[in-house]
Amino acid sequence: MMKNDITIKNKLGLGTAPLGNMFREVPEDEAMETIQSAWNEGIRYFDTAPFYGAGLAEMRLGEILSSYKRDDYLLSSKVGRIILDEEEEKEGLFEYGRKNKIRTDYTESGTLQSIEDSLKRLKTDRLDMVFVHDLSPDFLGDEWITKFDEARKGAFNVLDRLRDEGVIKAWGLGVNTTTPIEVALELEEAHPDLSLSATQYTLLQHERALERMMPLAQKNDGGLVIGGAFNSGALFGGDYFDYKEITPDIKERVARFNDVAKNHGVNLKDAALQFSTAHPAVKAVVTGSTRPDRIKEDLQALEANIPAAFWEELVEKELISAKAALPGSRK
Repeated sequence: MMKNDITIKNKLGLGTAPLGNMFREVPEDEAMETIQSAWNEGIRYFDTAPFYGAGLAEMRLGEILSSYKRDDYLLSSKVGRIILDEEEEKEGLFEYGRKNKIRTDYTESGTLQSIEDSLKRLKTDRLDMVFVHDLSPDFLGDEWITKFDEARKGAFNVLDRLRDEGVIKAWGLGVNTTTPIEVALELEEAHPDLSLSATQYTLLQHERALERMMPLAQKNDGGLVIGGAFNSGALFGGDYFDYKEITPDIKERVARFNDVAKNHGVNLKDAALQFSTAHPAVKAVVTGSTRPDRIKEDLQALEANIPAAFWEELVEKELISAKAALPGSRK
């Protein structure tokens, strides 16, 4: 039974992966100031996950949000990983997070435990949306199909039930590839109604999503939250694209986007956020930062004037798909 009547204020949420010390050690006061600043600017949707710093992002978010009325904001976290008390040396994205070991678990009992643990760290009594995290080939390799089966019998059933009982408002997948969302949307026995798609419906990368994921989301009343709208900073000349080192061909595409943006006096951040929110299946974009002033910047980006000629030139130069939903010109 899909409801999917969630409305997210400003179509913008705060993504908290950076607050789990992704790529660097973020001082506590900087993390707190970022969350507080998001609240002060009117952000009322916050997305987090146990994976972000082995619980660190959830704990930091809980510190600030627990002082506000729970009905005043929307909160999503994720299932699929249990944070253990045992510690280990870390490497990779969250090398600077907490040292706790993490167990991958998409079973029914693992899903319920994950939610319970998240509620404690977040100092709250409920989650609004729950995403099944990284159930995808980029994290699990060939094992993803076995794990998907585990989730189909475990996590999906539990989350369907919790949604139908009104315990949560919506559930879906939270992944960096399109296939798992597409497969889940076509299942007969489970009914995801809101998924988080990171890096796949962006100015730089959206052709694949437009083929199946976006039409399926619309057909099945399955909304989407878009994460990674800047593809790990690649759009702004960063060294990473989708969490990996950027390649020369992506750099060349970014340069072509910059040329078109200069022609029309357009800021690429404004264009990226407006593009990702323009599709009718998209409920919101979540942006992550550890810099308090970025939140205001993102909100302003959604309101910036972008001439229709800018979008037309991008389509003409085949930098964006002619099938994409384009933001309306606000001259």
